[in-house]
Amino acid sequence: MTRHAGRPAGGARHWLAGRTLRGRLIAGLVTLLFVACAAVGVVTYLSLHSFLLGQLDDQLAAASSRYTMCVDGPPPGAQPPDPDDQAGGDPDSHNHENDPGYCADTPGQAQATFSAALKPQTLVAKVTYGECKLSAADEATLRRLPANGRYYTAKLSSLDAEYRLVADRGRSGTVLVTGLPTSPMTDTLDNVELTEVVVFAAALLLTGVIGTGWVRLSLRPLRRVTATAAEVARLPLASEVDLPHRVPEADPRTEVGQLGTAFNQMLGHVESSLGRRHASEARLRRFAADASHELRTPLAAIRGYAELARRHPGTLPREVEHALVRVESESERMSALVEDLLLLARLDAGRPLQSRPVDLTRLAIDATSDARAAGPEHRWQLELPEGPVLVPGDDQRLYQVLANLLSNARTHTPAGTTVTVALGAQPRSGTAELTVTDDGPGIPAELQPDLFERFVRGDSSRSRAAGSTGLGLSIVEAVIGAHHGTVAVTSQPGRTRFAITLPLLPGQA
Repeated sequence: MTRHAGRPAGGARHWLAGRTLRGRLIAGLVTLLFVACAAVGVVTYLSLHSFLLGQLDDQLAAASSRYTMCVDGPPPGAQPPDPDDQAGGDPDSHNHENDPGYCADTPGQAQATFSAALKPQTLVAKVTYGECKLSAADEATLRRLPANGRYYTAKLSSLDAEYRLVADRGRSGTVLVTGLPTSPMTDTLDNVELTEVVVFAAALLLTGVIGTGWVRLSLRPLRRVTATAAEVARLPLASEVDLPHRVPEADPRTEVGQLGTAFNQMLGHVESSLGRRHASEARLRRFAADASHELRTPLAAIRGYAELARRHPGTLPREVEHALVRVESESERMSALVEDLLLLARLDAGRPLQSRPVDLTRLAIDATSDARAAGPEHRWQLELPEGPVLVPGDDQRLYQVLANLLSNARTHTPAGTTVTVALGAQPRSGTAELTVTDDGPGIPAELQPDLFERFVRGDSSRSRAAGSTGLGLSIVEAVIGAHHGTVAVTSQPGRTRFAITLPLLPGQA
């Protein structure tokens, strides 16, 4: 029972949660007015009902007194009335116990007043200035009325009306029943109820229309704040950006004015922070590019001198030859790092790559063949379409992307791991999808969000031993981004999948 009773409130909260502030304000205003109108209507109806019922009871008491006086005569000890003043000039008209029907037409009785005299074996009933034949059911209803002078409401089917009845016991033991119809009271209440419904409905409708306009006018400054926030949200904040958008000034004494002022200050802080961040990133890119460019010459010199020393005609000591081999190896590794940094710096600077048709099918075959030669202990599989899949781009950089992914699969999985390179074209969307999947141990979940960041390694010791720089996946993301494509990774124990999506050559799409 509790759960069922709680559903409407939850439904109302859910309905309000999906509405705008304007809708909620209007709904709240109309709801409050509806509750107020309903309360006023109920109180008015009940008060009027009580008043009219009391008035009807007073009229019934007077009618019952006149009927009883006519049937039983004046109370003992009262001065008898003047015979000349009796209706019809009958000197015995002051006592009509044997003719209660005559007393039903006593002067002063209202139209449709019901009168009845009940004896154990007989019943005399009459309506003022009319005849009345009661059914057995109505007679039973009248005989069940307590003769205590209290007021009761009963439906008399013979008269097809509802009556307010009162029963008193006469001096001779006869039960005298008097009644007045409730239809005038109910008609008045129905008219009042209909009038209230019409007036309150018109008030609700008028309030809803005027309230909607007023709320819209009041929330106009807030809509300006929303529009400005939407314009700022559409800006590419990842690059250098200017934020000229500001909310029009409003009265700072109002809540909307305070919100606009705070929002403008926030935009100023964001613009300043973005400018400082962009300047810092630009300095960092220039430093990386300049440092990488400057390092190329000394690295080449180091490698040259190491090779020259190894060509010495004499026999070098074993330790010296080992040291020269290590110098050459580390200089090659550092040269590769410098080239990767230079490539990232160029891509960060937005320098365009070459754009010519590249056959991804041939590129996948070549890269997988090279990976098989470098890692014969792994199993390499190709899943390629029958024909070429052409995309616009730089074939060397795309080859580098696939080579980096295959190198990662080879380096970070144990011997015997199956690595599958799959290629497919989707002409409807105009894209090609190139995937590299392995059944190795997977990538740790905590590492996956930062996997394409620079200098991130899944296994630091093994990566360094294998000569990894931690830039391979960063280059993959940067190169694919420069080709207007996307790269994504999904990994769990037993399955790691890198998916690259590139736009097809317009002719193929």
